[in-house]
Amino acid sequence: MSFLEKLKSEILIADGAMGTLLYSYGTDSCFEELNLSHPDEITKIHQAYIEAGSDIIQTNTYAANFLKLQRYGLEDSVKEINSAAVRIAKEVAQKDVYVLGTMGGNRGVNPKALSLEEIKRSFREQLYCLLLEDVDGILLETFYDLEEIETVLTIARKETALPIIAQVSVQEPGVMQNQTAINDAFAKLEGLGADVVGLNCRIGPHHMIKSLEEVQIPSKAFLSAFPNASLPTYTDGKFHYEGDADYFKSSAKAFQEQGVRLLGGCCGTTPAHIRAFAEELKGATPVTEKIIKQKKQSSTEIVQTAVRNEVPLQTIVKERASVIVELDPPRKLNTEKFFQGAKELKAAGIDAITLADNSLASPRIENSALAYLTKTKVGMRPLVHITCRDRNIIGLQSHLMGLHTLGLHDVLAVTGDPARVGDFPGASSVYDVSSFELIQMIKQFNDGLSSSGKDLGQKGAFSVAAAFNPNVRSLEKAVERMEKKIQYGADYFITQPIYSEEKLIEVYQATKHLDTPIYIGLMPLTSSRNAEFLHNEVPGIKISQNIRDTMASLANNPVEAAREGVAITKDLINAATELFNGIYLITPFLRYELTVELARYTNESSNRISRRKQNVKSITQ
Repeated sequence: MSFLEKLKSEILIADGAMGTLLYSYGTDSCFEELNLSHPDEITKIHQAYIEAGSDIIQTNTYAANFLKLQRYGLEDSVKEINSAAVRIAKEVAQKDVYVLGTMGGNRGVNPKALSLEEIKRSFREQLYCLLLEDVDGILLETFYDLEEIETVLTIARKETALPIIAQVSVQEPGVMQNQTAINDAFAKLEGLGADVVGLNCRIGPHHMIKSLEEVQIPSKAFLSAFPNASLPTYTDGKFHYEGDADYFKSSAKAFQEQGVRLLGGCCGTTPAHIRAFAEELKGATPVTEKIIKQKKQSSTEIVQTAVRNEVPLQTIVKERASVIVELDPPRKLNTEKFFQGAKELKAAGIDAITLADNSLASPRIENSALAYLTKTKVGMRPLVHITCRDRNIIGLQSHLMGLHTLGLHDVLAVTGDPARVGDFPGASSVYDVSSFELIQMIKQFNDGLSSSGKDLGQKGAFSVAAAFNPNVRSLEKAVERMEKKIQYGADYFITQPIYSEEKLIEVYQATKHLDTPIYIGLMPLTSSRNAEFLHNEVPGIKISQNIRDTMASLANNPVEAAREGVAITKDLINAATELFNGIYLITPFLRYELTVELARYTNESSNRISRRKQNVKSITQ
């Protein structure tokens, strides 16, 4: 009799954690490789779970796929590791104990980090290895990304008639990473052929039960639940779990009442936790009906979007000429020069001051602090840069909530230069998300939802700029990245500095099909040394040989060199304002007097062009 037949009338008990148990014993390498090097250790764990009351055990193959094994240089051992895992489990399994071939999800907080094609290839290879060893069923577990589990479940269902268990993981109770309600996710998985649908990992019994309260009992599939022992604790350089087995025993009945028929454990659980479940539910009758707890109305439906008084920059630059200026936060604590520059730039008639987020990976005064003071004390609109480099998902979300609270709604989402290029080359670069996902995350705030799908209680009002680097070999590919960023929610673009009229025309021709506005980046050179540094050492900036030669001829005359840098930029402004409404001036070394002059010149140039176009229009009429 298959375990599916038994689930029709019984509650079955699965095993608990393998990886975290091995980790607690001191293993800190590839757990799946132990199937080959230390099979006795795996055997002992299987035996312990069976003795604790497990009706079902899983093979030690959670991460035994190409994508995960390649981290350890074991990508060529997929078949060997999976085959050994099944043999070990089947040798231990008694007559009434079933063996499931376990396959874990690959995508985490960054769903697009792996393509579906990579996932498909890796999944098929591992699946065939498990099926060849004649497992009793397939367990798909710890899938945060609904698209991924839908994809692999479809493949598995076509390849085998064996029972398939499909389990997803949530960051917030009741909702998946893409905001799909768990009940809806289960319905999709059941429709794709899953015989058992459920939750595992990330959360403990309390939140898993709360999630299941909103879930209907499926019409054909059965429900499963594999909670964590607790939230992990980090002590003396190691993670550990402190969940109490008696607590698991007290929660067992609640799982039964929610319709769960297959109950096991995930991270931090031990044979003691599984014994607690078994003692409470062995021989218990599954429920066939339950009262569904209705989800409360989201507060984002009843709370208005945050009030925003300014017209968004993307609207301004579509309607008229617009100048924004980057004024970097100081590297030192004295802010007098920064605020003096902000005041003079305001007087020059610009629309916003942009503040970089530790540009070139060098620490500066935190830009949101200066942005708030720029807005409240100077009366100037700030545009805050946000990089993916310095903050993980938690920090990014907290930062966005802080910006929202301060009324700072204009942001630029950028990847950020890697830490190794800055003042602290030994520092870590985080990059939990790319600039694409960061844009998406910010726009999700405007829907009142956090990155994990949690209700924020209010909708944000962020206007999101994205970076565009035209100084690349293939402008066509750079434009494709722009189009992708537009799909993710970018409202407008700000370019890296451009140093030739030819490049301006090239960018115009390549982007004129886009409705999304662009601010053209221009930065005055201050010296030959400055030009050579930017050209040779700063990512994304290229300066023509002609300009570098001109600046080199003035190497011994710093005053004239700075004047020439301004003159070069004015020529570029004349060309740029013929083609684009938006100009983005970058202030070198806090020398705001240069960008004040250029901002005034830009406004004059734009006015001249506007008058000329108006005269031409009058004549033609």
